[in-house]
Amino acid sequence: MFNIINAIRTRVRGTAIALACVALAGFALTPKAAADEWDKKTVVTINAPVEIPGKVLPPGTYVFKLLNSASNRNIVQIFDKDEKRLYATILAIPDYRLQPTGKTVIHFEERPTGTPEAIKAWFYPGDVYGQQFVYPHTRAVELAKQSNQNVLSMPNEMTANTTTQAKSASEPSVQAMQKTEVTAVQPSGDQVELAQAVSSKPKSTSEAPQVKSEPKTDPASSGIQPLETASQKHLPKRLPQTASQVPLISLVGMCSLGFALLTHLLRRRVA
Repeated sequence: MFNIINAIRTRVRGTAIALACVALAGFALTPKAAADEWDKKTVVTINAPVEIPGKVLPPGTYVFKLLNSASNRNIVQIFDKDEKRLYATILAIPDYRLQPTGKTVIHFEERPTGTPEAIKAWFYPGDVYGQQFVYPHTRAVELAKQSNQNVLSMPNEMTANTTTQAKSASEPSVQAMQKTEVTAVQPSGDQVELAQAVSSKPKSTSEAPQVKSEPKTDPASSGIQPLETASQKHLPKRLPQTASQVPLISLVGMCSLGFALLTHLLRRRVA
């Protein structure tokens, strides 16, 4: 009888240790999900050329990430799907939207049929603030005339910084973009205040927000497939891979560990 009790205790102790390892492994993986939330990492697949400040991206899968978010000017970096090649480092200004969605939304500037769509803003799932891209002045004027909307503008000499292989916010190319003058360009070519190109959160709930109209895009000509809801019809073909089940694994591991320890204590009391 004594040998049987010892065998049971040994088995319970081994099970508890194994479950503890599972729980600890889950906690070790959890910070990755938090990191994705901080840098807004989003995987986007496009099936037609898309213009960003400084270049045109060919069809393919890309990773959008924030390099930093400590100021009112954010830096967006676009990598290949393996994050081994950096395609662009882009200056962006926070842009407010009234109703966030559970999916990534990318807004485009209107373009003539047969030309690449130009990305205007990128919104991470659940966020009320997104990133509106700042274009070199000459290109901003052209986009404003084509879309009949105001477009964010920076000096043309900043274009070279968009292709610099910046690894941190402290690098000279990034610092130069964060300190440069940013304005907005009207369809007439005249400069206006930033407030006329980006939306800011209302100061009070009684103040009616200013909702900007979204340009319509012909999916057949752009090669970008629409989603079920109209508010997300500018999203590329595939949804971003932002979800994670790691927190659930951690919770299951902790519950299992607690049950094993309780069983062990009850067996000791019976013995």
